[in-house]
Amino acid sequence: MTKVLLADDERSLCEAVRMILEDAGYEVCVAHDGREAVDVFWREQPDLAILDVMMPKLDGFEVVERIRGMRKDVPVLILSAKGDIVDKKRGFAVGADDYVVKPFDDDEIVLRVGALLRRAAMGAVPADGEATALSPVETRRLMHPVTLGDLTIDPRRYEVTVAGRAVTLTPKEFQILALMADHPGEVFTNEELVETIWGSEYTGEAISIPVYIRRIRLKIEKDPSKPQYLQTVWRFGYKLGG
Repeated sequence: MTKVLLADDERSLCEAVRMILEDAGYEVCVAHDGREAVDVFWREQPDLAILDVMMPKLDGFEVVERIRGMRKDVPVLILSAKGDIVDKKRGFAVGADDYVVKPFDDDEIVLRVGALLRRAAMGAVPADGEATALSPVETRRLMHPVTLGDLTIDPRRYEVTVAGRAVTLTPKEFQILALMADHPGEVFTNEELVETIWGSEYTGEAISIPVYIRRIRLKIEKDPSKPQYLQTVWRFGYKLGG
């Protein structure tokens, strides 16, 4: 059964939309704030996400960015009372595939969900190259926080900290680090990192893994020239150790 993530802090509306979707034959998992939406997304791996904009902890736009940092293939529909063109532009800019303004017709939601899922099945949902993420099989593996010394990587919360200090990474930087955290001590070649994170179609393209590694080190290492965590294995590749 197709699974839909529904995130809205207005519980009565959330329940109404849940019933509409379940009547249409979808399985629905619910979240009532942005942080919970990210956690539920990681745990449930839905086929589509419906997000309110004005949510506590993380707003809908921030949730879209985190979803796009994890996976590129999941359609995202924004439901919002904010119908200004500026808000719509921001929604599409961060990676949403559709935007519906409240109040809305019940049938419209079902029709839009169906259309987005058909597009996704045909591989037609657009995604920015930098937001491209690991495959669903790979993302399901990256579920538990990993701690090495002062470094902690929490894939479910999309967070990295060093000695308690939050580190801001781009989606690709985070994916590289999270992949290595799931395989501590294992060596990854440049080609393996590109194929796993960008996809096999990018193998041989001009993607500079050393540049990404250098940027990550600048953010997580005390001395990037003598990395403690993200280490180079000469002539082979990189590994995460500590």
